[in-house]
Amino acid sequence: MKKTSVIAVGAAAAVGVMGVSLGKKVKVLCRSLSSFKDENLAHTFQHTPEIQPTKKIGRGEQVFSFGKEGNAALVEEFTFRDAAYPCEKFMEDTKTSAMLVVKDDVIKYEKYFFGGGEGTLFSSNSMGKSFVAALMGIAVAEGYVGSIEEPIGKYIPEFVSTELENIPIRACLKMASGINFDEEKDMSGFSMRTLLGFPAMKVIAKYGVQEPPYTYRRYLSINTEILGQVIVNATGCSLAAYMENRLWKRIGSAHDAYWTLSNGKELAMGGLSVSLRDYARFARLYLNEGNYNGEQILPKEWVRDSLDISEAYAKPGSNFDTYNAIGYGYQWWVPEGDQGEFMAIGVYGQWIYVNPPKRVIIVKTSADPNFMEKGYELKHVEFFRAVADSIS
Repeated sequence: MKKTSVIAVGAAAAVGVMGVSLGKKVKVLCRSLSSFKDENLAHTFQHTPEIQPTKKIGRGEQVFSFGKEGNAALVEEFTFRDAAYPCEKFMEDTKTSAMLVVKDDVIKYEKYFFGGGEGTLFSSNSMGKSFVAALMGIAVAEGYVGSIEEPIGKYIPEFVSTELENIPIRACLKMASGINFDEEKDMSGFSMRTLLGFPAMKVIAKYGVQEPPYTYRRYLSINTEILGQVIVNATGCSLAAYMENRLWKRIGSAHDAYWTLSNGKELAMGGLSVSLRDYARFARLYLNEGNYNGEQILPKEWVRDSLDISEAYAKPGSNFDTYNAIGYGYQWWVPEGDQGEFMAIGVYGQWIYVNPPKRVIIVKTSADPNFMEKGYELKHVEFFRAVADSIS
């Protein structure tokens, strides 16, 4: 979850238009890099489909409408590591671009900044990984993927006869594949090679493995790229088309969404643009154990397993790695505690927080260049908990 990684990915996506001249690629590359300057982040994350090539994910005819009340007053402060932080100032300091609080399907708080509004589509960054996990769950339920215990080489020909061939799909879901890749050091090279036209799976196949699956948890965005390719190859559909027909039109989404493309393919590792309330509608599906108004879109078992962090490598603090301060399920983050909370997290401060016992969903988007500060994620957990506790 490194800043350099997301810039490289964004740049590769922006210039990954097949068949354009080198001069045009360089021009678009410069524009994309400029969009990731600190002063441009808020605009970039609200206008990604205008900056990068995307594929539309159409909404359905039936929209699920949340109830709406006047904005509740947020709790005045929260505590993190024995220090008190005023909530309003925390939101300002973390460059919040929008925040939504839903309890029992009623909007209790909704506020937009930097010119956004209800119809604005906010970049998911790595929150998009949780959507890919949902699509995998649907693909398994529909029989396109036989089991997540199957090897990735069964679905990705480029991995046959390589060290990656027998890695289980589940290991990629859990970020415990053992692939010899470093998110900070290798992402730029991966992005540039795919930018130049090398197929992503052929590039990944050359990395090899550094340990057996399930030995350690290492956050590698290429794991999600692999999951996306498994879904595409198994279903015969693009990720955007599969999401449109099997998920987006079925959960009452109010707006079309868009998926950023890299060399004409959806960027599985984090390329969605979605409205604030639609992020909450997606979270609601998991809050309700995969059920949308009586239709079981995701199996209950999939949702349950998605949030299971009982294995040692999945627990908070595994590997004594500061990037593993929060537990990890199937592309969902699970903080330490007994409330069953879970989160989707994206770089620069994108959040979906779900608290099942309190029936609370919080969506917070940001344009925060300081998202790498020590304790940033754990501090947000305490902020969300304080807000959830205060909403009645």
